[in-house]
Amino acid sequence: MIKITFPDKSVREYPQGTTPLQIAESISSRLAQDVLAAKVNDQEWDLTRPIDSDSTVTLFKWDSPEGKHAFWHTSAHLLAEALQELYPGIQFGIGPAIENGFYYDVDAGDTVIKESDLPAIEKKMLELAAKKEGLTRSEISKEDALKLFGDRGETYKCELISELEDGKITTYTQGAFTDLCRGPHIPSTSPIKAVKLLSVAGAYWRGDEKRKQLTRIYGVSFPKKKELDEYLALLEEAKKRDHRKLGRELELFMFSQNVGQGLPMWLPRGAALRDRLEQFLRKIQKRYGYQQVITPHIGNKLLYVTSGHYAKYGKDSFQPINTPEEGEEYLLKPMNCPHHCEIFKAFPRSYKDLPLRFAEFGTVYRYEQSGELHGLTRVRSFTQDDAHLFCRPDQLKEEFLKVMDIISIIFKALNFDNFEAQISLRDPNNREKYIGSDENWEKAEAAIVEACQEKGLNAKIEYGEAAFYGPKLDFMVKDALGRRWQLGTIQVDYNLPERFNLEYTGADNLKHQPVMIHRAPFGSMERFVAVLIEHTGGKFPLWLTPDQVVILPISERFNDYAYKVAQELEQSDIRVIVDDRNEKIGRKIRDNELKRIPYLLIVGEKEQENGEVSVRKQGEGDLGVKKIANFAADLVQEVEQMINKSSY
Repeated sequence: MIKITFPDKSVREYPQGTTPLQIAESISSRLAQDVLAAKVNDQEWDLTRPIDSDSTVTLFKWDSPEGKHAFWHTSAHLLAEALQELYPGIQFGIGPAIENGFYYDVDAGDTVIKESDLPAIEKKMLELAAKKEGLTRSEISKEDALKLFGDRGETYKCELISELEDGKITTYTQGAFTDLCRGPHIPSTSPIKAVKLLSVAGAYWRGDEKRKQLTRIYGVSFPKKKELDEYLALLEEAKKRDHRKLGRELELFMFSQNVGQGLPMWLPRGAALRDRLEQFLRKIQKRYGYQQVITPHIGNKLLYVTSGHYAKYGKDSFQPINTPEEGEEYLLKPMNCPHHCEIFKAFPRSYKDLPLRFAEFGTVYRYEQSGELHGLTRVRSFTQDDAHLFCRPDQLKEEFLKVMDIISIIFKALNFDNFEAQISLRDPNNREKYIGSDENWEKAEAAIVEACQEKGLNAKIEYGEAAFYGPKLDFMVKDALGRRWQLGTIQVDYNLPERFNLEYTGADNLKHQPVMIHRAPFGSMERFVAVLIEHTGGKFPLWLTPDQVVILPISERFNDYAYKVAQELEQSDIRVIVDDRNEKIGRKIRDNELKRIPYLLIVGEKEQENGEVSVRKQGEGDLGVKKIANFAADLVQEVEQMINKSSY
């Protein structure tokens, strides 16, 4: 017999070799019908795989990320099985589950798989799923794996196998399809009732632009057609909110091939919005004792060699800039932290000086592959709302808690009420990826965990997601459509101070090494604005929106009065524009509502005679007639209430 411990700490005994599915059946037949995946001792596990020793077991249904992951992973294999039947000789790359669905990279040779082919592939997938094929896991030697896939001409799979360790290779088979895979999977294709293949794209093999471009097919699947229909409706709404589309319509930002891919340019309205966000954070930071600094867009290559960024990002960054001086090389700045370390190091520091908090809206550069670029969310030039805090070890937790407070203020002000926190720690099985001593890592990880406990923040722990120089606390925001975005981040770092030989004089008159906190509440201005656009659908909070009011004269005769109203509102720091086009008032209303301007003020003969404006609010319609001064006072009060609500 073996002892199985459940998440609630209860323990049951089962015969050795019992599977998670049998455990589910022992609890209830309903659970056995709904369960999709399991975790055994923190390892992902197939429901039909035997358990041979005392273990902790967690069971997952569709409503969990783990359950969806297994479901979509099996759906990716189902897609491959359908492609194998429809396109004999097709070769397969990789086919993982992703956050919302799955994809498979394939090489169909001379055949081009187009969007118009997707319905036929979907039909074949559902036909195969209806057969309720079971998935069988097999452990296989490296030699046998190379022969199995080599005999089928699977060059991509053979390349992957050649890099795997013998004795740890597994395959999964359903029907006539066998794939190289770690798993886990759902027991059979039976639960897959609804499938939608969403798009076809190109993807370089292993993300290398020098390798062959494969065909990537994206899809999503569900246990019920109703859920698929709801998801597709959500996708349609997401298209309407796409920040690339709204960015053009609202004239916020643009890209130019002549300037270069992934290099955004902010238009006047977008620059105004971004500047307001920056000023918002600057005022908060001033309250918390931050000092603004400005550093160059480039740095000597040796700076990034010292920090470890060149070893980590060198291959993926822009290539070094050679100067006329022989052997002298510079890099476009990939990170701001090495520069801030040099600022700390420039003067003698005492324990009385700490903490020091250096903040910068610093633009950095990363050479993202062209196929990975996406609007403002994935660019080659972006500005981080960066800050680096240098403190004594005894100040670390307090400073970390204060940064958490700043992030809370920002999320409240922008109505990001639905968010999750993730503590990202080292991968305990692959420590070569990280720099620094075990002792420093353990201290840094403990500080983050303790801070979250003190705040009562229920943060999920993820191993292997830490930065290469230290653990971090990431904030995952859910937008209005329920999509998760990683925005704010706080990182604890004992390693860069060590690499840059940073020190301060302690109360004991000896030299000590400070602890460093990396912090970016927005993450990057580009990504944050993209998420904000899609979250709000372009209807920004009144305090933030580029134009708060537009004045619409009903004819040219009232243009002078419209500009007089605008001047009076501007005296109350209200952002206002006048639409004096020679267009009918109905057209002006429609056009400006599409621009998401919160207030539309209509002025004509009656309004001019009485010193009034007819007020129309975005989404609410007509609010009646008001005196100019009364409208201004009401709007100012509305903004102040928003600000007070956020504790800003």
